[in-house]
Amino acid sequence: MGKGFFNVPVAVNEPVKSYAPGSPEREAVKKAYKDMFNNTIDVPMYINGKDVKTGNTRTMSPPHDHKHIVGTYHLAEKKHIDDAISTALEARKAWSQMPWEQRAGIFLKAAELIAGPYRAKINAATMIAQSKTIHQAEIDAACELIDFLRFNVQFMTDIYMEQPESTSDAWNRIEYRPLEGFTYAVTPFNFTAIAGNLPACMALMGNVVVWKPSDSQIYSAKVIMDVFKEAGVPAGVINVVFGDPVMITNTVLASPDFSGLHFTGSTDIFKKLWKQIGNNIETYKTYPRIVGETGGKDFIVAHKTANAKQVSTAIVRGAFEFQGQKCSAASRAYVPTSLWKDVKKQVIDDVKSFKMGSPEDMSNFITAVIHEGSFNKLAKYIDQAKKDKDAEIIVGGNYDKSKGYFIEPTVIVTTNPKYTTMCTELFGPVITIYVYEDKDYSKTLKLVDETSEYALTGAILATDRYAIEEATKALQNCAGNFYINDKPTGAVVGQQPFGGARASGTNDKAGSSQNLLRWVSPRMIKETFVTPTDYRYPFLG
Repeated sequence: MGKGFFNVPVAVNEPVKSYAPGSPEREAVKKAYKDMFNNTIDVPMYINGKDVKTGNTRTMSPPHDHKHIVGTYHLAEKKHIDDAISTALEARKAWSQMPWEQRAGIFLKAAELIAGPYRAKINAATMIAQSKTIHQAEIDAACELIDFLRFNVQFMTDIYMEQPESTSDAWNRIEYRPLEGFTYAVTPFNFTAIAGNLPACMALMGNVVVWKPSDSQIYSAKVIMDVFKEAGVPAGVINVVFGDPVMITNTVLASPDFSGLHFTGSTDIFKKLWKQIGNNIETYKTYPRIVGETGGKDFIVAHKTANAKQVSTAIVRGAFEFQGQKCSAASRAYVPTSLWKDVKKQVIDDVKSFKMGSPEDMSNFITAVIHEGSFNKLAKYIDQAKKDKDAEIIVGGNYDKSKGYFIEPTVIVTTNPKYTTMCTELFGPVITIYVYEDKDYSKTLKLVDETSEYALTGAILATDRYAIEEATKALQNCAGNFYINDKPTGAVVGQQPFGGARASGTNDKAGSSQNLLRWVSPRMIKETFVTPTDYRYPFLG
């Protein structure tokens, strides 16, 4: 154990670089992008500190140029998952006992590696394989992942410092043990930072991890593991596997040593995993921790006192940044009749001004959606809106997958507040707007609360404080992250802990100590200094 009470560096949010024309960071990422795009990479799995290649591979292609191949990755067989589990359990023996400051040092180093020598590489990987613009890649792959790593270390020390009261004759202390067994991280394509944080935060608290990234995020996952290796994460602590998600999950969840699931992805998959864990509950040595962040049908509500330009900006930024492929992206909006003319004009003008294409051209605001399945789903909903009498597309509505999976940012206006695209999560650059009568503000708030099964993010825009207060109360259960006079996206680690309830997840608030508490099992230790020697209490005489 460490011989002192150690203070970790004060966590600060990583400044977002501008990537302005002529800036050194712009030139660095352009070079990294070109080099990585024009070469191919072979991505092995990573088990017990070793690269594992099976020869059974799939190709990786940029969503904005899907005929171009940038690499391959290797698929696991069941034996590889078994190896990852057994390796993790063996690694746990030493890792769970490692002094906390040594674990802290590893992940603080990882943060600085991303901030420095790996910054251009992790941003370029995210731009290529996930079709993020440089701005979206910078705030995600670089800054947010750095923030998660720095702040998690600070949160860990805050947790360890939280101790019970003691008396002169008894010393009470809480030991925050890692979970007994191994944990399972299932991560999404849309945020490189989330992909890195889900396994890293569990490992930081002394746990060992089997990590399955999304098939669409393997390029940047490789960079993350390169960082973790260089930072000093020991062999077996974080094991990365690719392949058939059903086979991998079945193997993991069948193990008696499975102790926790950290998941970000679709609601349906999360519900199935929860059910599967429940069905296997007799198998496990402990009750597994289940933490999940899933879908959203995130809203913007404008009050008649809102500023029309602010409303339109919240709509276009909230709905269309990263092609709407954020769990927090605005996908339904409610605008009062008195503001609609001005809001409509500004939204149309803004959308028509967007440039769309490859993220390599840094003047583009919109790039491609992640894969053909997403493209086809979105195209279907857009085509249906063109046919339906209670819907009108006021801007956008076109799509093309001849070279990349490009969906035009699309705004649907509906006369039906329960229209399909007001209720269903689309996960793409489509927002549906319902125009309500000014006098129906209170009714509209009730409508917002009752329209969706989700409760992730939402926003209210108003200058009338009574209207803000009314919305804050009426909508208290339909958004885990609630924004006043802002778009419903852009949570910052350490400032806005992120998560939602209802069908949006367990609301365990990534970017705060609340999430880390899920990955420890506290042990209360009471040490009595003078032990009683007589059973008789004074009342016995």
